[in-house]
Amino acid sequence: MPRVVSPWTVIMPENNSCQVCGRTLPRRRGKPGRASVYCSAACRQKAYRSRRDPSPGETVHELIADIERRVRGLAPQRPGVFYREVTALSSSVGRLRRVARTALDAAQVTAESASSAGSAGSTGSEGSTGSEGYGEAPENVTPAPVTESAAGSGADPGAEAAAGTEPGAGIPPGSGSDGEQDAAAAAALRSGDEWAFAGLVEPYRRELQVHCYRMVGSYDDSEDLVQETLLRAWRGRDGFQGRSSARAWLYRIATNACLDFLRRTTRRPGRYGPVEGMDHGSQDPPPRVTWLQPYPDHLLEDLGGAVSGEASPEAAAVSRETVELVFLAAIQHLPPRQRAVLILRDVLGLPAAETAGMLEMSLASVNSALQRARPALREHLPGRRAEWTGSAQPTEEEREILRRYMEATDRSDVSAVSALLSEDIRLTMPPNPFWFVGREAMLAFLEPSLDPASPSYFGKWRHLPTRANGQPAAAGYVQRPGTAVYRAQVLDVLRIRDGKIVEITAFEPHLLPAFGLPLKL
Repeated sequence: MPRVVSPWTVIMPENNSCQVCGRTLPRRRGKPGRASVYCSAACRQKAYRSRRDPSPGETVHELIADIERRVRGLAPQRPGVFYREVTALSSSVGRLRRVARTALDAAQVTAESASSAGSAGSTGSEGSTGSEGYGEAPENVTPAPVTESAAGSGADPGAEAAAGTEPGAGIPPGSGSDGEQDAAAAAALRSGDEWAFAGLVEPYRRELQVHCYRMVGSYDDSEDLVQETLLRAWRGRDGFQGRSSARAWLYRIATNACLDFLRRTTRRPGRYGPVEGMDHGSQDPPPRVTWLQPYPDHLLEDLGGAVSGEASPEAAAVSRETVELVFLAAIQHLPPRQRAVLILRDVLGLPAAETAGMLEMSLASVNSALQRARPALREHLPGRRAEWTGSAQPTEEEREILRRYMEATDRSDVSAVSALLSEDIRLTMPPNPFWFVGREAMLAFLEPSLDPASPSYFGKWRHLPTRANGQPAAAGYVQRPGTAVYRAQVLDVLRIRDGKIVEITAFEPHLLPAFGLPLKL
């Protein structure tokens, strides 16, 4: 046991060792803070993942046992405690349902393949996604800042592996239990075990959806693309040999599914134009991304590393600054391959060689794409990084501004709303063509809809607080004149800077169930 000398000093025994690899840890004599239990960031990653990801064969049974335990212990008690218990139970049931759905889809694909004479043994291009992956950067879990200029993009030690043979061939296989688990998973997949497949991929579903969301900017499309990724993975399961991690294998498939989707679509970002009869303000129209949708914060919390602050690839995958709407809208201006390279290199922190292998590009092409993508992205971001990035958790100031914004709107108090807005506030309403820049223009649009004496009066409002993309948000419900029900009307996502609301992105309400919110009150 450690010996406590003072409240700030812990002296560990001489034989204290890393809980993962067994190496002796350096002594912390005289240094404040909690004693280390891992010798490196790589070991911390492995420990985090081992706690987070159950082995494939145990996933379903453990989930069922967890649900049974929670149901037996469920009893009416204090509302706060009871709500937490029901929420935890609901989360476990939801995960079990997703595992069952994945297994069902895999079984259906197997049945369809068996009924088709020519396709039973063919994996084609999807099969080639199997053993290729990006590996992990052992000591570097912090991605490069996305707004920094390209630097250090010279020759990569793994260039030969990326340019010539299969991607990931230069990455040594996992060691110890990690490598054994991947090999066991690969054997289970090749046996055609749908439940083993579902258990293998389920722990990665949420971070894969976040990855797809960044690539395409749409919550709805990201859900479809995750499903497409899992179907491709099942069809190409014979290609997974366990030489790279399951996470690397799935990321490669997801990235290519997104690129295929982007090639099939013709949508491109543009700019808002004038709408007849509306005063948009005197400033230039903002960029318009019609397909942009919000992402619920509570789904990001499923990836515990990002919330707890624990260093992990999953935490990097959902870092706040790269899911905020201003970043999502900016990255949509990049061509698909540049977008993929920037996300893989600067957000996920992949080495250049592994990115090249994943995208079937040369190392020189990857470096060139990154050099073009970084300045192009900066052109569509606010001038100072501090203007669009925030703290990992909502600040008290943000919560207070959101509360005052909801209360002022619910009271139809235009002057109180005005006091919360910056002079150059921007209001957009994707996918609709309406936009306003400047406080006066926004209030001129808002005031008649809140005035019961105006022909443009919209009705009485109620708002519920939530969070989207790491930002404060409010779900707005309106009771139209002559009705008794408040129906969902809008989801306002706020960007706050220096105590003022500088941007409101108003989305249509059909995604509110994804936020755990009703469509009527």
